[in-house]
Amino acid sequence: MKQNSIEILAPAGSFDSLIAAVRSGADAVYLGASSFSARANAHNFDNSELKQAADYCHARGVKLYLAVNTLLRQDELPAALDLVRYACSLPVDAVIIQDPGLIWMLRVCCPDLHLNASTQMSIHTPAGAQLLARLGFSRVVLARELSLSEIREISDKTQDSPIELESFVHGALCMSVSGQCYFSAMLGSRSGNRGLCAQTCRLPFSAPGGTGHDLSLKDLSMISRLGDLMDAGVCSAKIEGRMKRPEYVAAATAACRHAADGEEIPPVLTHDLAAVFSRSGFTTGYPDGKLGRDMFGVRSKEDVTGATNEVFANLRALYQKEPSRVPVDFSLSIQPDQPVTLCAADPDGRRAEVHGDVPQTAVHRAIDSDRCREQLSKTGGTPFFARSVSCTIAEGLSVPASALNALRRDALTLLEQQRARRDPIPFAAAEIPDGAYYPTAPMKLRARFADPSVIPDLAARCELVYIPLSAPIEVFRGLRERGIPAAAEIPRALFGREESAARKLQILRDEGFLDCRAGNLGAAALAVSLGMRVHGAFSLNVMNTPALRWYQEIGLADTELSFELTLAQAAALGGDLPRGLVIYGRLPLMLCRNCPAANSPKGCLHCIKPPELTDRRGAKFPIECGKSYVEILNSVPLYLADRFVEIKGQDFGVLHFTVENSVEIVETLSRYLDPAHAGKPDFSFTRGLYYRGVE
Repeated sequence: MKQNSIEILAPAGSFDSLIAAVRSGADAVYLGASSFSARANAHNFDNSELKQAADYCHARGVKLYLAVNTLLRQDELPAALDLVRYACSLPVDAVIIQDPGLIWMLRVCCPDLHLNASTQMSIHTPAGAQLLARLGFSRVVLARELSLSEIREISDKTQDSPIELESFVHGALCMSVSGQCYFSAMLGSRSGNRGLCAQTCRLPFSAPGGTGHDLSLKDLSMISRLGDLMDAGVCSAKIEGRMKRPEYVAAATAACRHAADGEEIPPVLTHDLAAVFSRSGFTTGYPDGKLGRDMFGVRSKEDVTGATNEVFANLRALYQKEPSRVPVDFSLSIQPDQPVTLCAADPDGRRAEVHGDVPQTAVHRAIDSDRCREQLSKTGGTPFFARSVSCTIAEGLSVPASALNALRRDALTLLEQQRARRDPIPFAAAEIPDGAYYPTAPMKLRARFADPSVIPDLAARCELVYIPLSAPIEVFRGLRERGIPAAAEIPRALFGREESAARKLQILRDEGFLDCRAGNLGAAALAVSLGMRVHGAFSLNVMNTPALRWYQEIGLADTELSFELTLAQAAALGGDLPRGLVIYGRLPLMLCRNCPAANSPKGCLHCIKPPELTDRRGAKFPIECGKSYVEILNSVPLYLADRFVEIKGQDFGVLHFTVENSVEIVETLSRYLDPAHAGKPDFSFTRGLYYRGVE
């Protein structure tokens, strides 16, 4: 549905950037605290600065959103709750959140707090947005990879709910769907899901026919097309850039402000915005549904040298002065034998009243209304402008201009303080679910196959065997006839394909195939609604006990835990929901909508020959095609068969087969089915993060 206005949401990685955002026309600002922010390397805000930020924004009619959008380990939950408790006391206008366990806790502790689902939750389907609406979310920050038509579909199917849609309008594009990148974690233990991404995608990775930087996309810019986003149902246009300097924030915010107000963006501002930061220009590939080579780009020499001193000077001028954006109505009373009284009122009903000295009898020129209006209208340097000035003045009295100026300053200071104050959001302490978990039976095996044609008879000894949802129904029937417990793996990315996935799930359900694996919240919600028995995948990012409670209440039968946990951390989780771990396979490091192999003059070469990415050291990372998306796989498989006895507290382990041939599959299955005789393999492998963990 078309909207009349759109919120301009600007980033602030420092107080200077916050000032730049507000003075350049932002309607709202988002920032991170000193912990639990997905941009942990930004300056961010300690508690004192956070209060200053809330006061500054609220006094100027600007909303403030706090990003607490990292995944949390069990031991981090108390500190995260303390942070949100403090944020509620200010209060902030909403918390941007990713971790399902923290979500569960906040619905108990502070149900009145507005929750905005971070883009890290990978929401890209109507079912995902609808579920969050039912769970009490105020807003969902949509995946960057959505097209305008796909956003419109989500908007149309959430019309009956109060949930708002937020979409990125300008800034960096990750190669991976947010919340689904494990590259930085696997290569250097710096988890992107925990705010410490090392930007692996900006390093040289070569695909066949590519440029050598085949994981690096241009920055998005839809500023000149805010109307298209509004027509698609977006209520908030989000600027990326908490790691960027204030000049960048000012440029992007000012340009958005012009566009939102229906004004032409000044050419010099357009030039300076591109000069201050870009990667070979900008792209609208995802919104327009036009993927391929034109979306790729890197920081060139021209991009770097374009940010001249003149450009920075132009941009600093955008926020050097306080704009007067808040209307105020003055009422002045000057009467004999009574102190001069000035009242300042804002549109929200707040009133500040101050008193001066008793006026003197005029000797030369008596004070009049015109002179009073002139003095009271001089609000420059404050957030206010005089919308009206009413004067009640007795004849023959004198009041110095300096006295009127002082009354104006005092009244506006008091009114600003009143505007900064908000009633706190109630926050009640609650016990964090914890405790031990004891599986009721020895750990079972499950196996996932990208290619059903290579499934051996040995797989019949697995508890479940996942194959692609897209496999023909005859394949499912054939596996059942062989005694193999077939289950469907719903694609991790369902961009625009939710309805076709629902139809296939209904066919499987009617054929008696009730089990399915879901690695996305929207996919899980869809399958639960269709009466399937849903098994969560690793990409649901479960890292703590309340997260298990949350997914249990959503309707999952069980779930895999995040492979960013160590074995000890995974074993320590409590709750009642059965759980497991991926214990073999080339772990998916990225989930991408734009294929790296598409960065070629000939277009995507994937279907001609399955490609690999090659890094600076010559390591090869296979690319697995999922038709409408691809997964970048690790260069070596995870292997734990010889450490089987060290896996504690799990109901099942998942063997994740991708590029293995039939001989390798049988050999691996045999090792895990008889781990006592497994031993170390004769190929290169990794223990993943199960011993070293992540930061």
